[in-house]
Amino acid sequence: MKEKNLGVLASGRGSNLQSIMDSCAAGQIPARVAVVISDNSDAYALERARQAGISAIAVNMSDFPDKARYEQYIIKILQEHEVHLVCLAGYMRLVGSTLLDAFAGRIMNIHPALLPAFPGLHGQEQAWRYGVKYSGCTVHFVDGGMDTGPIILQAVVPVYDHDTSDTLAERILEQEHRIYPEAIRLYCEDKLIIDGRKVRIQT
Repeated sequence: MKEKNLGVLASGRGSNLQSIMDSCAAGQIPARVAVVISDNSDAYALERARQAGISAIAVNMSDFPDKARYEQYIIKILQEHEVHLVCLAGYMRLVGSTLLDAFAGRIMNIHPALLPAFPGLHGQEQAWRYGVKYSGCTVHFVDGGMDTGPIILQAVVPVYDHDTSDTLAERILEQEHRIYPEAIRLYCEDKLIIDGRKVRIQT
Protein backbone atom coordinates (compact mmCIF):
# COMPACT_ATOMS: atom_id res chain seq x y z
CA MET A 1 0.00 0.00 0.00
CA LYS A 2 1.41 3.36 -1.03
CA GLU A 3 2.33 5.67 1.82
CA LYS A 4 0.05 8.72 2.10
CA ASN A 5 1.07 12.27 2.90
CA LEU A 6 -0.53 14.02 5.87
CA GLY A 7 -0.88 17.75 6.38
CA VAL A 8 -1.43 18.84 9.98
CA LEU A 9 -3.02 22.15 10.99
CA ALA A 10 -2.27 23.16 14.59
CA SER A 11 -2.52 26.29 16.70
CA GLY A 12 -0.88 25.29 20.00
CA ARG A 13 1.51 22.90 21.67
CA GLY A 14 0.88 20.03 19.25
CA SER A 15 0.62 17.00 21.54
CA ASN A 16 -1.72 15.26 19.09
CA LEU A 17 0.67 16.17 16.29
CA GLN A 18 3.41 14.43 18.25
CA SER A 19 1.33 11.28 18.66
CA ILE A 20 0.66 11.26 14.90
CA MET A 21 4.34 11.77 14.05
CA ASP A 22 5.37 9.05 16.51
CA SER A 23 2.82 6.60 15.08
CA CYS A 24 4.03 7.28 11.55
CA ALA A 25 7.67 6.85 12.60
CA ALA A 26 6.82 3.55 14.30
CA GLY A 27 5.17 2.24 11.15
CA GLN A 28 1.74 2.08 12.79
CA ILE A 29 0.29 4.42 10.15
CA PRO A 30 1.18 3.91 6.45
CA ALA A 31 1.77 7.65 6.05
CA ARG A 32 4.19 10.47 6.72
CA VAL A 33 3.56 13.97 8.02
CA ALA A 34 4.59 16.05 5.00
CA VAL A 35 3.86 19.52 6.38
CA VAL A 36 2.67 21.25 9.54
CA ILE A 37 0.86 24.58 9.18
CA SER A 38 -0.05 26.91 12.03
CA ASP A 39 -2.01 30.14 12.24
CA ASN A 40 0.15 30.96 15.27
CA SER A 41 3.82 31.61 14.57
CA ASP A 42 4.65 30.91 18.23
CA ALA A 43 2.92 27.51 18.30
CA TYR A 44 5.15 24.80 19.76
CA ALA A 45 3.67 22.47 17.16
CA LEU A 46 5.92 24.18 14.59
CA GLU A 47 8.98 23.47 16.73
CA ARG A 48 7.97 19.82 17.08
CA ALA A 49 7.79 19.57 13.30
CA ARG A 50 11.16 21.27 12.79
CA GLN A 51 12.81 18.93 15.29
CA ALA A 52 11.45 16.00 13.28
CA GLY A 53 12.72 17.43 10.00
CA ILE A 54 9.21 18.20 8.77
CA SER A 55 8.30 21.33 6.84
CA ALA A 56 6.80 23.82 9.34
CA ILE A 57 5.00 26.90 8.04
CA ALA A 58 3.27 29.73 9.89
CA VAL A 59 0.41 31.40 8.02
CA ASN A 60 -1.00 34.48 9.73
CA MET A 61 -4.62 35.14 8.78
CA SER A 62 -4.15 38.87 9.35
CA ASP A 63 -1.83 38.92 6.33
CA PHE A 64 -4.79 38.18 4.04
CA PRO A 65 -7.82 40.30 3.06
CA ASP A 66 -10.33 37.57 3.96
CA LYS A 67 -10.67 33.96 5.13
CA ALA A 68 -11.04 32.63 1.57
CA ARG A 69 -7.65 34.05 0.52
CA TYR A 70 -6.08 32.73 3.72
CA GLU A 71 -7.41 29.25 3.02
CA GLN A 72 -6.41 29.43 -0.64
CA TYR A 73 -2.83 29.96 0.49
CA ILE A 74 -3.06 26.98 2.86
CA ILE A 75 -4.47 24.85 0.02
CA LYS A 76 -1.50 25.85 -2.14
CA ILE A 77 0.91 24.66 0.56
CA LEU A 78 -0.99 21.39 1.05
CA GLN A 79 -1.05 20.72 -2.68
CA GLU A 80 2.65 21.49 -3.03
CA HIS A 81 3.30 18.80 -0.40
CA GLU A 82 0.92 16.39 -2.19
CA VAL A 83 -1.21 15.99 0.95
CA HIS A 84 -3.90 13.29 0.88
CA LEU A 85 -5.44 13.88 4.34
CA VAL A 86 -5.61 17.06 6.40
CA CYS A 87 -5.53 16.48 10.17
CA LEU A 88 -6.61 19.21 12.56
CA ALA A 89 -4.66 18.97 15.81
CA GLY A 90 -5.72 21.76 18.12
CA TYR A 91 -6.44 24.06 15.16
CA MET A 92 -8.47 26.86 16.71
CA ARG A 93 -10.35 28.07 13.64
CA LEU A 94 -13.50 26.85 11.97
CA VAL A 95 -12.60 25.44 8.57
CA GLY A 96 -14.24 27.51 5.83
CA SER A 97 -15.88 26.42 2.61
CA THR A 98 -12.76 27.14 0.54
CA LEU A 99 -10.67 24.51 2.32
CA LEU A 100 -13.62 22.15 2.79
CA ASP A 101 -14.35 22.12 -0.93
CA ALA A 102 -10.72 21.52 -1.86
CA PHE A 103 -10.38 18.57 0.54
CA ALA A 104 -13.95 17.25 0.71
CA GLY A 105 -14.09 14.11 2.86
CA ARG A 106 -10.36 14.45 3.53
CA ILE A 107 -10.24 16.62 6.67
CA MET A 108 -10.22 14.97 10.10
CA ASN A 109 -10.44 16.42 13.61
CA ILE A 110 -10.15 15.26 17.22
CA HIS A 111 -12.54 16.75 19.81
CA PRO A 112 -12.19 16.28 23.60
CA ALA A 113 -15.81 15.25 24.27
CA LEU A 114 -18.31 12.63 23.19
CA LEU A 115 -19.98 14.41 20.30
CA PRO A 116 -22.62 15.54 19.67
CA ALA A 117 -22.43 16.61 23.33
CA PHE A 118 -20.26 19.60 24.27
CA PRO A 119 -19.02 20.88 20.89
CA GLY A 120 -16.83 23.95 20.59
CA LEU A 121 -14.13 25.16 22.94
CA HIS A 122 -13.23 23.52 26.26
CA GLY A 123 -15.30 20.38 25.78
CA GLN A 124 -13.66 18.75 28.81
CA GLU A 125 -14.62 21.62 31.13
CA GLN A 126 -18.12 21.78 29.66
CA ALA A 127 -18.64 18.09 30.46
CA TRP A 128 -17.13 18.39 33.95
CA ARG A 129 -19.27 21.41 34.83
CA TYR A 130 -22.40 19.70 33.52
CA GLY A 131 -21.82 16.81 35.88
CA VAL A 132 -21.72 13.93 33.41
CA LYS A 133 -20.52 10.53 34.64
CA TYR A 134 -18.74 9.73 31.38
CA SER A 135 -16.93 11.91 28.89
CA GLY A 136 -14.28 11.12 26.30
CA CYS A 137 -13.13 12.13 22.86
CA THR A 138 -14.26 11.88 19.25
CA VAL A 139 -12.47 11.68 15.92
CA HIS A 140 -14.68 12.93 13.11
CA PHE A 141 -14.60 14.14 9.55
CA VAL A 142 -14.95 17.90 9.26
CA ASP A 143 -17.95 19.57 7.67
CA GLY A 144 -19.21 23.16 7.69
CA GLY A 145 -20.52 23.07 11.27
CA MET A 146 -18.96 23.30 14.70
CA ASP A 147 -17.81 19.71 15.43
CA THR A 148 -20.79 18.30 13.50
CA GLY A 149 -19.11 16.04 10.94
CA PRO A 150 -19.54 12.24 10.66
CA ILE A 151 -18.04 10.39 13.62
CA ILE A 152 -15.20 7.92 12.99
CA LEU A 153 -14.09 6.75 16.45
CA GLN A 154 -14.89 7.58 20.07
CA ALA A 155 -13.31 6.67 23.41
CA VAL A 156 -15.16 6.83 26.74
CA VAL A 157 -13.49 8.26 29.85
CA PRO A 158 -15.21 7.98 33.26
CA VAL A 159 -15.61 11.14 35.33
CA TYR A 160 -14.70 10.61 38.99
CA ASP A 161 -16.05 12.54 41.97
CA HIS A 162 -12.57 13.85 42.78
CA ASP A 163 -11.89 15.01 39.22
CA THR A 164 -11.17 18.59 38.29
CA SER A 165 -11.56 19.80 34.73
CA ASP A 166 -7.76 19.56 34.42
CA THR A 167 -7.44 15.96 35.63
CA LEU A 168 -10.32 14.94 33.38
CA ALA A 169 -8.67 16.71 30.44
CA GLU A 170 -5.40 14.82 31.09
CA ARG A 171 -7.12 11.44 30.95
CA ILE A 172 -9.09 12.40 27.86
CA LEU A 173 -5.86 13.49 26.17
CA GLU A 174 -4.39 10.01 26.73
CA GLN A 175 -7.30 8.58 24.75
CA GLU A 176 -6.96 11.26 22.06
CA HIS A 177 -3.40 10.11 21.50
CA ARG A 178 -4.67 6.55 21.09
CA ILE A 179 -7.69 6.93 18.81
CA TYR A 180 -6.55 9.76 16.52
CA PRO A 181 -3.64 7.78 15.04
CA GLU A 182 -5.95 4.76 14.79
CA ALA A 183 -8.52 6.74 12.77
CA ILE A 184 -5.78 8.07 10.51
CA ARG A 185 -4.49 4.53 10.00
CA LEU A 186 -7.95 3.34 8.97
CA TYR A 187 -8.21 6.19 6.47
CA CYS A 188 -4.77 5.52 5.03
CA GLU A 189 -5.65 1.84 4.61
CA ASP A 190 -8.83 2.86 2.72
CA LYS A 191 -11.08 1.32 5.36
CA LEU A 192 -13.37 4.31 6.01
CA ILE A 193 -16.54 4.88 3.99
CA ILE A 194 -18.69 7.97 4.62
CA ASP A 195 -22.36 7.02 4.28
CA GLY A 196 -24.44 10.08 5.09
CA ARG A 197 -24.09 10.71 8.82
CA LYS A 198 -22.34 7.41 9.41
CA VAL A 199 -18.76 6.33 8.86
CA ARG A 200 -18.51 2.62 8.10
CA ILE A 201 -15.27 0.82 8.96
CA GLN A 202 -14.35 -2.00 6.63
CA THR A 203 -12.68 -5.00 8.20
